[in-house]
Amino acid sequence: MPPTEPRALCVSIHDVAPETWPDCACLQRAIEAVADIPLTWLVVPRYHGSAVAAPAMERTLDAMLAQGHELALHGYTHLDSAAPGGGWRGRFLRNVYTTGEGEFAAIDAAEARQRIALGLAWFSERGWPAHGFVPPAWLLSGGAWNAVREAGFDYTTTFTRFHLLKAGASLWSPSLVYTARNTAGRLVSPRMADALAAWLAAAPLVRLSLHPADARHPALVRHAQRLVARLLADRQPLTKAGFAAAFGATVPIRRRLPSATDPSLHKSGWSNQSE
Repeated sequence: MPPTEPRALCVSIHDVAPETWPDCACLQRAIEAVADIPLTWLVVPRYHGSAVAAPAMERTLDAMLAQGHELALHGYTHLDSAAPGGGWRGRFLRNVYTTGEGEFAAIDAAEARQRIALGLAWFSERGWPAHGFVPPAWLLSGGAWNAVREAGFDYTTTFTRFHLLKAGASLWSPSLVYTARNTAGRLVSPRMADALAAWLAAAPLVRLSLHPADARHPALVRHAQRLVARLLADRQPLTKAGFAAAFGATVPIRRRLPSATDPSLHKSGWSNQSE
């Protein structure tokens, strides 16, 4: 990372939908209490299949967009409706790691294209741009990868990488995230987030991903506030779209991008390969 380039912090709120809105708004207020920074809101058009109207939420998101926040498409239903299968790893990721919410984990390209098109149409009806797509649980099948690349997004993110789709490059950038659904996760995940943030001290990007369930645990909220305050001491807050725009333009003039067999691909730095 050349020293003349700023290091960035991207904070995102996942699973934004009418059903989760009180928790999402709570997270936004908690971050705003630390600093008024632009956030990336990951919006699900039909969360768990629901089509409930939410004019108050949409008005607030309109205002957030006008203030410099970003709205990104986060799947369509946030539910994995594909047939069971995929071997032990696939079963673990789809049923244990993500508890059945990896919507794009096992669908084919045609189904992925249809869901993305429906999501983009829903955004368009509200006059919202969609520069980025983040798959639920950060899981993408091979066919879904193709559909995302074809859709014209500036970026997508997986758990460990930030993918600049138009530049054909990706940056190793594992997300800081909490595990709120069990006691052990609530105790361990803040420590893991601290350790990962320290490990990424010299990295160009740190991502903090907040989920609605985090808002129900004050200790996690307080930890997130302290973490954001520390990271802002030497990092520029950007939306994911802002990071893609600022750093994507620099990719062609960076050092040679590693090949798929280069060990550095799995440690740090830019790559022209997808996960």
